[in-house]
Amino acid sequence: MDAPTIVSTVTAVPSHSTSQEELKDFLRDTLPLKDRRLEAALSLLDNSAIERRYSVEPLRALFERRSLTETTDRYRDHAIALGRDVASRCLESGGRDPAEVDMLITVSCTGIMIPSLDAHLVNELGFRSDVRRLPITELGCVGGASALARARDFLLGLPDARVLVVAVELPTLNLQRDDMSPTNLVSTALFGDGAAAALLEHGRRDRGVRILDTLSHIFPRSTWALGFDLQTDGFHSVLSKEVPGLLKTEIARLVRTLAERRGLDRDQLSCFVVHPGGRKILASVEEELGLGRDDTKPSWDVLRAYGNQSSASVLFVLHEWLTKHQQAPGTHGVLAAFGPGLSTEMLLLQWN
Repeated sequence: MDAPTIVSTVTAVPSHSTSQEELKDFLRDTLPLKDRRLEAALSLLDNSAIERRYSVEPLRALFERRSLTETTDRYRDHAIALGRDVASRCLESGGRDPAEVDMLITVSCTGIMIPSLDAHLVNELGFRSDVRRLPITELGCVGGASALARARDFLLGLPDARVLVVAVELPTLNLQRDDMSPTNLVSTALFGDGAAAALLEHGRRDRGVRILDTLSHIFPRSTWALGFDLQTDGFHSVLSKEVPGLLKTEIARLVRTLAERRGLDRDQLSCFVVHPGGRKILASVEEELGLGRDDTKPSWDVLRAYGNQSSASVLFVLHEWLTKHQQAPGTHGVLAAFGPGLSTEMLLLQWN
């Protein structure tokens, strides 16, 4: 049986954008910090390897104090708009109508809405009323990769089906003006908004990449390292500086394990679609896998141009590989993302 194929990908960002220099100027006038503490906080932006981020609202509005109810209302409206955009364009790119989709997977961890995003997309875009729906809401940055893996699982059982994955993340709505903790300041320097979609089906050898195998791994006793703390004023980031070191302990072994399942050596993997969780995370993955900067250029490009967009980021990187770094047919690679748990999801890919 042929492996499920990622046929098309699209990405989108909202209309408001801010350079790191513009954000620094704004924070210099906004943060209740003085002198050396302020400059130390602003240096986080200089060291982030990010040049620009996008947001669903203007910079000043993002730092207004508001209730969780107000934030949720804004999240719902913006998530539906961005989700509708990438879903419709991805189907058009793949030559499919919404009625041809058998499973719709939506991914987001930066807001809460019930009914979930997929229900709204069914109503607005014309999906069948019997389409299977899977909203993935609590996997954080690993969610985009996990959605692709679960789509593959579904297609292995129903090889004539089609799956659409839609990831929408709006972390800027959770910026906390009054939280001066190092973790919140790092999050302010790192995260941006964005959405991405991917269409998967069997039997398409004319484009895209096939998913040969997948691997899920949760790092034992590491739930403290990464996540969100939901408080009365919204989400507060949990982000330990030890995350890059924790990832290094297992990454190389996990990649070897995934490759060996298909009789491949590590040296036969030439493409690395890595979630750009941050400068230190990318550098740690490069060091552990023996990669050069050229090997992970699409990840660095996405980080520089958009920041970390949580679950959507790895789909942005995949889109870069498919549109700007097309590989020879038969080329093998690994897609890898990292999220709360601490966890990773890896996919073994082969270019069509």
